[in-house]
Amino acid sequence: MNKMPSFYLASFCIMVLSFSITFASGHSVRNKTCIDDATIVLSFGLYQNSCPEAEAIIYSWVERAVSQDPRMAASLLRLHFHDCFVNGCDASVLLDDTPNFTGEKTAAPNLNSLRGFEVIDSIKADLEWACPQTVSCADILAIAARDSVVLSGGWGWEVQMGRKDSLTASRKAANNNIPGPNSNVATLVSNFQNIGLSLQDMVTLSGAHTIGRARCSTFSSRLNGGSNSDINLDFLESLQQLCSVSDTNTTLANLDDMTPSTFDNQYYVNLLSGKGLLVSDQVLATGDDNTREIVQTYVDDPSTFFEDFTNSMLKMGSLVPPTGTTGEIRANCRVVNEFNS
Repeated sequence: MNKMPSFYLASFCIMVLSFSITFASGHSVRNKTCIDDATIVLSFGLYQNSCPEAEAIIYSWVERAVSQDPRMAASLLRLHFHDCFVNGCDASVLLDDTPNFTGEKTAAPNLNSLRGFEVIDSIKADLEWACPQTVSCADILAIAARDSVVLSGGWGWEVQMGRKDSLTASRKAANNNIPGPNSNVATLVSNFQNIGLSLQDMVTLSGAHTIGRARCSTFSSRLNGGSNSDINLDFLESLQQLCSVSDTNTTLANLDDMTPSTFDNQYYVNLLSGKGLLVSDQVLATGDDNTREIVQTYVDDPSTFFEDFTNSMLKMGSLVPPTGTTGEIRANCRVVNEFNS
């Protein structure tokens, strides 16, 4: 696991703070955060004194879940993504609907798609027993995402901690902010830039699709062949056969058909071979010269992908709620504390 010196990221009203993390390899991460009317402190090793078993508890549950269902690694990683893309990394995605509240779980990108909520519940229950209301649900998501990558064979990184859990959620923002499977490069870049992430971050974080699966209905436009001159014909035939046998809303295909449970650079190799499962995958190699150049770099040098992925995950993980948003540490990740009695 890569090691980094401990440091504190603090963001203050009307201030942009740049920070640098130096890895053992000598590479650095640079990130920028701008927050108005809010103060948030993220640090490495935050729970060493207040809850020293926190990371071990989280890792143990993630390890158990992934051993029982290898697909769970991708599901937990995806939960962190879908959380951070909606008003920052604040565990809003975990809130259940109530008669007076509509959360994000029923948004189009999440409905009947997101998984792993029960794993987070188990982690939170153990943490509440060990150190009540100390570790936020948002931090659990960030740490579980890292552990999922490690357990799939990827590089590890130290996770910034100190996030607060939101008191509300936004179904509308989830529908608008999370990139769809049929997005072109321009749309993808816009979705990422809207939350402060670059084109480079977009291509790098798309590499999370080196693990996991997707329903046939999410790539149905790839199945008709026709205008899809960028698709590998043998790959197309295999997908058509797979998705013709049953309901396209339940049948699943591997996002990476070569090493579906291993976190590696094979995803990018697949793109150059016309074997991107989703439209939003394949366009990185065929829809834009700038994104294709990055794809080629990751094919040629896997270590560059791993380093860049770490950097982009740290950058995404530092996204915070918008101006004036307050937070708490939920005792139950599914409900705000006011209703947890």
